[in-house]
Amino acid sequence: MSRSFGMAAYRALSRRSAARSFVPSAHRPKGEVVWLHAAEAGNLLAIQDLAQRLCSARDGLHVLITLPDGEGLNMARTTSPKEDTIHLDELPSEHPAAVESFLKNWAPDMCIWSWGRLRPTLVHETHRNGCPMILIDADTGGFDGRRDRWLPDLSRDLLTGFVARMARSVQAAQRLQNLGLPSNAIEVTSPLQAGGQALPCADEDLTEMTKTLSGRPVWLATSVQEEEVATILTAHRYAVRYSHRLLLILHPAHSQSLIDFAEQAVEQGFRVGEWSVGDDISETTQVLMAEDGHDLGLFYRLAPVSFLGSSLSPGHGGCNPFEAAALGSAVLYGPNVRRYLPFYSRLANAGAARIVKDAQSLGTAVTRLIAPDQAAAMAHAGWDVISHGAELTDRVIDLVQTTLDERLEKRHANA
Repeated sequence: MSRSFGMAAYRALSRRSAARSFVPSAHRPKGEVVWLHAAEAGNLLAIQDLAQRLCSARDGLHVLITLPDGEGLNMARTTSPKEDTIHLDELPSEHPAAVESFLKNWAPDMCIWSWGRLRPTLVHETHRNGCPMILIDADTGGFDGRRDRWLPDLSRDLLTGFVARMARSVQAAQRLQNLGLPSNAIEVTSPLQAGGQALPCADEDLTEMTKTLSGRPVWLATSVQEEEVATILTAHRYAVRYSHRLLLILHPAHSQSLIDFAEQAVEQGFRVGEWSVGDDISETTQVLMAEDGHDLGLFYRLAPVSFLGSSLSPGHGGCNPFEAAALGSAVLYGPNVRRYLPFYSRLANAGAARIVKDAQSLGTAVTRLIAPDQAAAMAHAGWDVISHGAELTDRVIDLVQTTLDERLEKRHANA
């Protein structure tokens, strides 16, 4: 990346107008760190999904997520998965001293910059520090037309510092060409969209449970809050009248609710088993209590229909529906899913998810969807949603793996 007149002029202005100090939110963790910047705050959920996929694909990897403003950062803190491998921080100002403090603290091994709105000082210094950068999901609206008019060489020089540049549309690729990139330096990919991960499951558990159930219809209610359990059990009572062998797997949002939920089920006359203590699941078991969320990968595979709780009453925000859809389970949900509303909207528009509001609508939906053809149609629609955008995610993961492996080889060679 050359030091153009535009960059010199921009840095001089930044020294006068930008805040000088930067205080990081945390110290850099040990191991490899990939920095993911979401320049388009509205795509935060997709960025978080990509971060999780990256951490799952590479042992010991940490991901730093930054957003362009404090409001987006606050949103990220409320929706970020509770994992110690994903970190959040705000961007420094464009003052060279603030940028230096940011890069010195986090020292990223690689940077993935999404959409656009390039920060010239930050991008320039990241490249100068030897951190490989890739630009993904570039769009026509992600570039500053006014700045490009006054400093026409600045964006071109910044873009040449990226080792790969991916545009979400032909029009976006043309915008990058107008900024000075040759067409062979740009890839046109699908837009960045969350796709969800297939939660793990022990093969022996799936084989054993499939044999134990012996073709019984199953539905799952997960992340259930205390104020939702009565609705779930009433819906199950309704559905059992039409399918007497139906089994409900009930997973509380909070493990301490398990005993109370089991007592309520017994009071309503259900025969209850508990998964975590190894209770036998007989033909007469009607409700299986499941405390451990680590077994959701198994339960989604067993249940063709899943109700995703924390959604009937306000204040909880719902849970990620792509985990169910990725494993072929049709999605039912309540009206309060603000945290993951874009995910539910995509699934509902494709016919892969259905909203319910009370015990009657939930019981009716379960009764209809346990029919194999109905559940299969919704599962297929869900898979189409999950796989859309997988091209870009897979491409980014491969590029990260290759780049980080090359850096490791160089370090070992120089050691």
